Amino acid sequence: MSINYPFKKSAENVQEKEFLTISEFRHELGIPLVLAKKLVSWGEVETVKMIDGTIHVTENGLLSARKMIENRRQKMRLFMKALGPGIITGASDDDPSGIGTYSSVGAKFGFSILWMAIWLLPVMLAVQEVCARIGIVTNRGLVGVLQEHYRKKIVGLAVFLLIIANVINIGADLGAMAASISILLPVSFYLAVVFFAAVIIAMEVFIGYHVYVKILKWLTFSVFAYIAAGFMIHPQWLDIFQNIFIPKIHLSKEYFFAIIAVFGTTITPYLFFWQASEEVEECNREGSFKKNLVHHRIHRMRTDVSTGMIMANVVFFFIVLTTAQILFKNGITNIESVEQAALALKPFVGNYAFAFFTLGIVGTGLLAIPVLAASGAYALSEFMKWHESLELKFSQAKGFYLVIIFSILIGMILNFLHINPILALYYSAFLNGVVALPLLIVIMIVGNDPKIMDRETHPGWVKFFGWAAVIFLAVALIISVVLNIV
Repeated sequence: MSINYPFKKSAENVQEKEFLTISEFRHELGIPLVLAKKLVSWGEVETVKMIDGTIHVTENGLLSARKMIENRRQKMRLFMKALGPGIITGASDDDPSGIGTYSSVGAKFGFSILWMAIWLLPVMLAVQEVCARIGIVTNRGLVGVLQEHYRKKIVGLAVFLLIIANVINIGADLGAMAASISILLPVSFYLAVVFFAAVIIAMEVFIGYHVYVKILKWLTFSVFAYIAAGFMIHPQWLDIFQNIFIPKIHLSKEYFFAIIAVFGTTITPYLFFWQASEEVEECNREGSFKKNLVHHRIHRMRTDVSTGMIMANVVFFFIVLTTAQILFKNGITNIESVEQAALALKPFVGNYAFAFFTLGIVGTGLLAIPVLAASGAYALSEFMKWHESLELKFSQAKGFYLVIIFSILIGMILNFLHINPILALYYSAFLNGVVALPLLIVIMIVGNDPKIMDRETHPGWVKFFGWAAVIFLAVALIISVVLNIV
């Protein structure tokens, strides 16, 4: 669209065609809608407010924006800056528990578990959209919504299950971080556990969310070494694609344990609560909650969530691929140490495999543990009606921050029980899979209740894949129980 009219400071005496709508502005530049809206909200482009209250971009604004995105690196930087809670949700999905679980199943079952990377993607997108929609529409976290419409005992049980699963996951992640750093530096495992716990507590309690969220986004790139390694080992892509689209399921208790563990670390309960709460935080950061803007926020959220989930899924795929090719095919089917898990990166970085593996574990741990601890704190604080926000200072939300501190400290103490770090990651993922089932049922019911969601109940695709996740997980758990009894 070409604009042949000069810019005028007032929109009262001009026709609307002199200016670009946000949608037209986005198409002119060829950028995602989320970035177009952020450029406007950041004040980076010149705009006018029309008589009907809508914001339009001027010709000068279009030209300045075009200059800003001429450089591809600058365009990517702006896009990453524009992304919100969804990218953190997706990135924290590839935490040490995820890396450990994907490595373990890749080594144990080879390519036969790869089908889950493709088939779980729409389920991941649907589940996180449900949680985000609930937060956006109600401007409340999951627990706050549940308390208003369901019995207190049911809500209390959900919060209890979440915190137990989170604490065990935190302990497993801290152990993996400490074990990883111990293979590079002459430092005691237990000293490393205490050090990481202290650093994460300090970061979460004393640094505002709006500050460290910027750091967390960039820590997500430490796991992309697996993608490079996946291409460098020159796998048989035809064999891989056959395993992706034609699942080869083994009727054994180990295989179904792996299915539940992968589900639990991919569609993790703590992310349900984090996603909803962070959408509320995002709304509070941008200004007051407005019902008439809900639909626009949902559209923007979808780009955000999709980017995060796709990124998490790609990493999942390549971790399984590399460990299957490097470990499984060389007879290493049981990973019992971080050194064995790190071997999957050797084709890409050679003798630096341990360093890259450590960077991935430590980087994602620093990303995921604050999310784990905060998701439990949001849930319990809403249940107890305490002040809760990562934007508040400790003195303003003592209960909220004490939940975070004690969750991390108890997780730290679990590491003094001499549990193998890789096994701890794998079993914590299985526990998350078990806990996910009742929580999934609850959020699917809540997200489709018009009394709660008004006109923003589940779209058809979300309803289909969300309930498909419930059925899939329920069947997998039943088969797992039967196989263990027989």
